[in-house]
Amino acid sequence: MQDDATGGSSAGAAAASPHGAAAVAVNGKEDESRDQTYFGYYAQLTNQQNMLQDSIRTGTYQWAITQNKTDFKDKVVLDVGAGSGILSFFALQAGARKVYAVEASDITQFARALVRANHVEDKLTVLHGKLEDITLPEPVDVIISEPMGVLLVHERMIETFIRARINWLKPGGLMFPTTSTIYLAPFTDAGLYNETIAKVRFWEQRDFHGVDLSVLVPDAMVHHFGQPVVGCFDPRTLMAAATEFPINFMTVSVKELQAFEIPFRLTSNYTGIVHGIAGWFDVNFNGTDTHVCLTTSPFGPKTHWYQIRFLFKVRPARSLPACLEEGLAAHR
Repeated sequence: MQDDATGGSSAGAAAASPHGAAAVAVNGKEDESRDQTYFGYYAQLTNQQNMLQDSIRTGTYQWAITQNKTDFKDKVVLDVGAGSGILSFFALQAGARKVYAVEASDITQFARALVRANHVEDKLTVLHGKLEDITLPEPVDVIISEPMGVLLVHERMIETFIRARINWLKPGGLMFPTTSTIYLAPFTDAGLYNETIAKVRFWEQRDFHGVDLSVLVPDAMVHHFGQPVVGCFDPRTLMAAATEFPINFMTVSVKELQAFEIPFRLTSNYTGIVHGIAGWFDVNFNGTDTHVCLTTSPFGPKTHWYQIRFLFKVRPARSLPACLEEGLAAHR
């Protein structure tokens, strides 16, 4: 979930959380409707507060920015999807000369109130609109953003982050965050599997108030097992070391983010049933003075991104030394 943020179009985001589009818009009206829902969500103070109160998220961003004063002192900064403007304030704390905070939702009215209340009108300018529709008065030295969704790419805000780099970053400029890594690992969780299959078995009834429901079992299987499970889990349920998929925000293209595959070949650490694949991500702030990592790993403290799990429809038993060779595809 981006930095209490919305900087670009939401159409095409995966439906792994309650606030995001589920598919690519097929016409202008649908695109507009999705954007209204998406930006309306982030315009609410309640949702801004939820992200601000994620102390791991907010504290890591402040540390990464303010401990890299070499990269921010007297620099021009663009905050993509600024939300309440918290990252913009961190940039000023690090010595930025000017910050442009671009935000597409109506939370800008509150961001501007914070700017006035903190007496930084001369240094921090809040611009209301999608990044694609905004013209800045000058190129920038640093782009900051919190564009991450569940499993990094949900909500597709990272594409807007990259467009900002292409359109506004000076040669030799810096992106914060700079790089990222998606992690995938097999997990075992009989309780989660049984809970999900029980929902399917409801449709096996042949005499539900005199109605045969069983024809819908295949559809129920696809529906319930096709829903990603977002939440924290015990890392001891992981059955192998994770496969890593790096993404460099300084070099990746928008097209590369819109469709990619993560192949993996995993060898289990112990005998058990693989119920699915779990995923999480890290982002790294590679500054001149210090490097900082923000992780959503199940081995680390909880964040509002949690982790995600994809259940298999069939339970493949894997015995040591067992190998699982599959892939995960992401597309718009």
